[in-house]
Amino acid sequence: MKKILLYILLSLSVFSYAQEKKFKVILDAGHGGKDPGAQKNGCIEKLIALDVVLRIGKILEAYPEFDIKYTRTTDVFIPLKDRAKMANDFEADLFVSVHCNSSVSPKPYGAMTLVMGLSRAGMNFEIAKAENAVISLEENYKEKYEGFDPNNPNTQIGLRIMQEETLMQSIDFASSVQSYFKNSLQRKDLGMHQQPLWVLDATVMPGVLIELGFLSNLEESRYMKSEEGKSNYSQIIARSIIEYKNNLKGTNTIPNTLDIKEPIIIEPEVVVVTSDSSTVANSTTIEAVPAGSGYKVQISFSAKKLELIPENFNGLNNITVAEINGGYKYYYGEGSMEICKKLLAEAKLKGYKSAFIVESK
Repeated sequence: MKKILLYILLSLSVFSYAQEKKFKVILDAGHGGKDPGAQKNGCIEKLIALDVVLRIGKILEAYPEFDIKYTRTTDVFIPLKDRAKMANDFEADLFVSVHCNSSVSPKPYGAMTLVMGLSRAGMNFEIAKAENAVISLEENYKEKYEGFDPNNPNTQIGLRIMQEETLMQSIDFASSVQSYFKNSLQRKDLGMHQQPLWVLDATVMPGVLIELGFLSNLEESRYMKSEEGKSNYSQIIARSIIEYKNNLKGTNTIPNTLDIKEPIIIEPEVVVVTSDSSTVANSTTIEAVPAGSGYKVQISFSAKKLELIPENFNGLNNITVAEINGGYKYYYGEGSMEICKKLLAEAKLKGYKSAFIVESK
């Protein structure tokens, strides 16, 4: 009887400890310092990644159930080996690394999440090679990484698949993040992929590397650089972490409430050509837009100048155009933020899925 009571007390003690133990998350802002990462369209990967990571941490630090550690909180260079060591020494329950994607072509766009694996096919291997390439910036990298060659798709050293359970947990978390990208942010879902990433292989806990989108794509780079875009990303990643903990540990932590907002893109504009509804459809007048007059909805950019009639814009009226850098930006309406939110919804219903709000200058 005494043995039974002792067993019960011991079980309750272990259960109580498990309940009180904080869930440890290590947040890794990709690149930093002398390693800027991708640089396209006026954006720098290391700065966007750090901003988003700090926002994720701020959300999670409000929960007493979490213990958060950062690989970096400023613009400094941290070797991949040190990032992995931080995570392992911290005995983290989850490793989350945030990055931005890039391509030689401006066309690709969308978000993806990577977990450890040995696939080396096509564009995804190029992404893995780019993320691993930071190794060569470190002193004595050949000795540190035991011959690991980030440019060789056949390298095997240091690229073992993690234990099945850990890998499956990484996949579960990655799938959740991608679901939020698609359903809450309406970003193009490029899915979850297994890739040979050194920093994920060297960490002993479930981990993912999140590619927020392509800086090489003008529209997507603007989304990632905007305050609203960075806030949106941080909210859904933080929520995914909380839900992952609940599913894994059987806890009932209430996830953060999402407050997703359309980005406000501020860009300089001097002269705008507007359609004059009091004249024939193809006539135009030129007028300056006064600073601070409100907002507009940018629906497209084209190298071709189109006649400002509804037939050319899926039935939308009140179209304006600005000639910038040898191309033409087309806008739908103008007014207060509340008005433009309604106009934005209308534009998207008409097929302009990448439309966004800009401030008039």
